[in-house]
Amino acid sequence: MKLVMAIIKPFKLDEVREALTSLGVQGLTISEVKGFGRQKGQTEIYRGAEYSVSFLPKVKVEVVVADGQADAVVEAIQKAGSTGRIGDGKIFVLDLQTAVRIRTGESGDEAL
Repeated sequence: MKLVMAIIKPFKLDEVREALTSLGVQGLTISEVKGFGRQKGQTEIYRGAEYSVSFLPKVKVEVVVADGQADAVVEAIQKAGSTGRIGDGKIFVLDLQTAVRIRTGESGDEAL
């Protein structure tokens, strides 16, 4: 099993969700997060005064999939989440040792 974690721009969330749903992904977790990457935030102008925004709002999408589905999920997130501009985000893929469905006690791929 793989844990695919993606940090994306908030307005791309619906497109990413639709892309994952079309692949048969049955569940995902969304968190509103803030952070910065290479761009180190951005400069904003408010009422004529310039100020720096260090942490930009992002959305973290987490989905657990079978090993064979991970590449397709990464590709779908990359295509749906891309704007072609700086700050589009990152995708991380981690090996997941196990998963357990709390209600039934199923574990491994059956818990997905």
